[in-house]
Amino acid sequence: MRVGLVIYGNLETLTGGYLYDRQLVEYLHRVGDHVDVISIPRRNYVLNLADNFSSSLLRRLRDLPIDILLQDELCHPSFVWLNRRLRRLVRYPIISIVHHLRCYEAHPAWQNLFYRWIERQYLASVGGFVFNSVTTRQAVARVLNRADPTNSIVAHPAGDRFAATITETEIAARANRPGALRILFVGNLIPRKGLHMLLDALARLPPDSWQLTVVGSPDFDANYAQTIYRQVAERHLSQVEFVGALEDGPLEIKYIESHLLVVPSDYEGFGIVYLEGMSFGLPAIATTSGAAHEIIDDGGNGFLISPNDVVALACRIDLLQRERGRLAQMGVEARRRFLSHPGWDESMRYIRDVLNNQSARAEGRA
Repeated sequence: MRVGLVIYGNLETLTGGYLYDRQLVEYLHRVGDHVDVISIPRRNYVLNLADNFSSSLLRRLRDLPIDILLQDELCHPSFVWLNRRLRRLVRYPIISIVHHLRCYEAHPAWQNLFYRWIERQYLASVGGFVFNSVTTRQAVARVLNRADPTNSIVAHPAGDRFAATITETEIAARANRPGALRILFVGNLIPRKGLHMLLDALARLPPDSWQLTVVGSPDFDANYAQTIYRQVAERHLSQVEFVGALEDGPLEIKYIESHLLVVPSDYEGFGIVYLEGMSFGLPAIATTSGAAHEIIDDGGNGFLISPNDVVALACRIDLLQRERGRLAQMGVEARRRFLSHPGWDESMRYIRDVLNNQSARAEGRA
């Protein structure tokens, strides 16, 4: 099978969505398929809308020797109208990989109305969907005003790229060692990930009761990163360590050393990081907005709090610091949740089977 994949920028970008795309490309290569990655420069939203009028981009896609074209939904501004022209020129199906919708992020209401209108036009322009979660599929159905998007599948991300082998005994022993609660935040420094909320919550707790390690790039939103650094300095949060973006090896060490993963995002289309933390026996704290509830059982393998509820977040962290037996049990439950979840190969195999069937049907109609 010959597959095209359209993305913005570099496939090696360190986000959950790009990780999903990389896993799919690597799997397709392993089973003998050919993948053309078509990279489009990511500019601001309005400038990317101008891509719809690019004759060179249209010709480039028209002339691809492929059986099926995948588009990361992140690229929707560039294809909201171009897809309609493209579909008149090509035989191959166009499938969108949807990680989450921009119009469900925390933007001003007028902006989200605009984003929703644009995304609705884009979503109506493709021939099918690969969703990373049931929540994302439901969000797309609401935007399209359909009960269920046609030609759609849900293929969950996985958390098994680290091949963690920690035992339940080791999880319990780690939880019950005396000392501060070691908290891990993994996410790029952007407002949606909620690091500012976590810092506000920690500032309410005794300073000797916790330590926080922040893993993530400050380069995605330099102004926000500077705001975070000022927040740490002004609140005298000397227990916060910023280590930047990490390769898998050093990141694995941080997971092993930590007690608890906290990423209180205002929206997650899935939340791969929660599952990866659970592979190391880390309970996760997330918010009720988005798909984190598909991974986290509130009070079982982690906690779900309302977005921006700083008091609730502080209370949950304080509870796990004081009740180490509860922390140990939740860590064991987190590990069991990870073990019950499909691995990357299983999810990517499912996607490939569906893509292969769709391209075969399109060829049969040609």
